[in-house]
Amino acid sequence: MVKELINYLAEPVYSFTAVTAFFVYTIKKPEVVGSKKFGLYSLIAILVIFAWMLADPVFFSVISLPDNIPIIILNAGVLGTWWYAIHKGVENDKRIAAGEGPIEGTPENREKVWAWPNLVYTELFAGIACTVFLIVWAIFFKAPLEEPANPTWAPNPAKAPWYFLGLQEMLVYFDPWMAGVVLPGIIVVGLIAIPFIDTNPKGNGYYTFAERKFAIAGFMYGWVVLWIFLIQIGTFLRGPNWTFYGPFEFWDLHKAVAENNVNLAEYFWIKGLGMGLPKNIFIREIAGILLMGVYMVLAPIWLTKKWGQKYLQSLGTIRYYLLMFLVLGMALLPIKMYLRWFFTLKYIIAMPEFELNL
Repeated sequence: MVKELINYLAEPVYSFTAVTAFFVYTIKKPEVVGSKKFGLYSLIAILVIFAWMLADPVFFSVISLPDNIPIIILNAGVLGTWWYAIHKGVENDKRIAAGEGPIEGTPENREKVWAWPNLVYTELFAGIACTVFLIVWAIFFKAPLEEPANPTWAPNPAKAPWYFLGLQEMLVYFDPWMAGVVLPGIIVVGLIAIPFIDTNPKGNGYYTFAERKFAIAGFMYGWVVLWIFLIQIGTFLRGPNWTFYGPFEFWDLHKAVAENNVNLAEYFWIKGLGMGLPKNIFIREIAGILLMGVYMVLAPIWLTKKWGQKYLQSLGTIRYYLLMFLVLGMALLPIKMYLRWFFTLKYIIAMPEFELNL
């Protein structure tokens, strides 16, 4: 019964919503999430639940694959450093509010030392530790090498390397050119543009949260929720035919999931107006074009009037609207995911004649 409930709640619509809700709670209550008590209790709960889940043979067979073990280490590293950054930021925010300044600025923490030998010794020991770890890893875990590539046969599921599984999961919700070219391009350009857009001098050289809440929240949502979490789904919960399977669900090759793929134009013309689809491409897709126009043009204006005035004044017009474009582009992914889950919406704009599907 418990395992069936977990399989049900692991569905992307529920698990993604839960992760997003927890992220919002973290932004609202960083002093709670960043406390030592919360970190300790969370660590104990995660270890106990994970140990219990390992007892299930199906879960263990998936989690113990050589390709998947690095993802477990990735999860531990991301969650640990994420909590530590929030914890240190909250501590510094309390000190700054009390007029004491960040802890990194205290005399005992700003003492200068020579790069040689202090830094070099640290790097040497870190390199030795990593070498030992990799040797032990190579002894106990076989390299995940398969037979030479065969053009007449493909594995099922055919999965990309772990660092591309987030993009492969996006293919469920977007056209290949959008998930594989446009969105990654926006991500890369956005990362390059961050230092030029965000010129706030606060938070340089010390942990903080209150002084950089918007920047930290935006970056961490895109990194942890929209990237790391999608990697988890693609790694552990996508089986044959890229079908979703719960953590305790056997990967049955013959599992069939019936889904209706409906475009917005079909909702608008056929279900809404009771008419056939117009032959003219642009008239057929007018609802999606107008909707995206409102989203990308009118939404920034509304958001500016709602809460963006201080950012507009501090960043300037060009940098501010570039920031809005990047934020709205990032928000398009969860929006499209929910439209897919609740309305089986395939494309907002479907123009296969021009290879343009959104």
